[in-house]
Amino acid sequence: MPVVNRIADYGPEMTEWRRHLHTIPELGNACHKTAAFVAEKLREFGVDELHEGFATTGMVAIINGQGKGPTIGLRADMDGLPIPEATGVEYASTHEGRMHACGHDGHTTMLLGAARYLAETRNFAGRVALIFQPAEETGGGAEVMVAEGVLDRFEISQVYALHNAPGLDKGGFFTSSGPIMAAVDTFHINIKGSGGHGAMPHQTRDPIVAACGIAQAIQTIVSRNHNTQDDLVVSVTQIHTGTADNVIPDTAYINGTVRTFDTEVQAMVMRRLQQIVAGQAQSYGVEAQLDYDKGYPATINTPNEADFAVSVANDVTGKDHVTAEYGRQMGAEDFSYMLEKRPGAYLFLGQGDTAGLHHPQYNFDDAIAPVGASFFARLVERAQPLGTV
Repeated sequence: MPVVNRIADYGPEMTEWRRHLHTIPELGNACHKTAAFVAEKLREFGVDELHEGFATTGMVAIINGQGKGPTIGLRADMDGLPIPEATGVEYASTHEGRMHACGHDGHTTMLLGAARYLAETRNFAGRVALIFQPAEETGGGAEVMVAEGVLDRFEISQVYALHNAPGLDKGGFFTSSGPIMAAVDTFHINIKGSGGHGAMPHQTRDPIVAACGIAQAIQTIVSRNHNTQDDLVVSVTQIHTGTADNVIPDTAYINGTVRTFDTEVQAMVMRRLQQIVAGQAQSYGVEAQLDYDKGYPATINTPNEADFAVSVANDVTGKDHVTAEYGRQMGAEDFSYMLEKRPGAYLFLGQGDTAGLHHPQYNFDDAIAPVGASFFARLVERAQPLGTV
């Protein structure tokens, strides 16, 4: 493929870009060094417009094609994670306690590679909007950029994104029509009892026993309250209480996550959590407060665009390396906010047998960056071909 070959020429430089970004991981909206590097490269490539300051450090670069036509959006996330790095690579994070443990340095590099090619060739009609987004891991940067009018201001008609995937065939594409990533919610339960001496529990209202009862009862939501044909995860992930072996504390805290695809299932979980917390608190004679935070909605690929993305992936790597019915994944992604407003698709790009995402030994595989960049470039050229608009 001409696209693959041309972008392959950028390979060594793309590796340099990615490894530089790997040394400067930043969190949330505060991707200042990353954004400065991206902006410098985009200006160097000769993009027609560069609009900065979305969601604090996000930006949109516009590249005009030849002739009139719609605007297609391509998105990459830029932020890292608050994880101490343990890769041992020479280009490891220089920001203590932070690392690119999810490959957003690679995603940014892939979109930069596509930007360079598209600005150089302009073998498409209309425009392409390159969306570099902060705060995917926390803060919902995509939601902020949508609220700030990115999709409307630039008249973006459809949007696409890629995410690397450890454990899947290197260089292969994986996606599904319809729901592909779950909605993610968080619950917090604060329990207030009455503490005392561990040898005299009858004089207390023990929040630990209540916390255990609540945590056990929460498990029945999945096992007894939902249809087994609906995907649902409810996990208690934290219980914090107590300070000494002979002291019953006054308070306890429970935290957990809920993953759903259906809003009715989500509503059922919220209702049952409220009932369980109130009922268990009464039975143990304590007070308990539930705070339920709705997070990213489900990531739902629109059928036509998912099929189109699959056909583009087939062009880039061949049908044997493309899985069009990958199925639903229980992870979450804030690209969902963009897909709520525009048709589009989200795909995984395999990077082989490596450490998993959010692991201190994870490292993006530079070999797949030209593959992702080629996918983005071919997507634009095929979605908006010359002479047909």
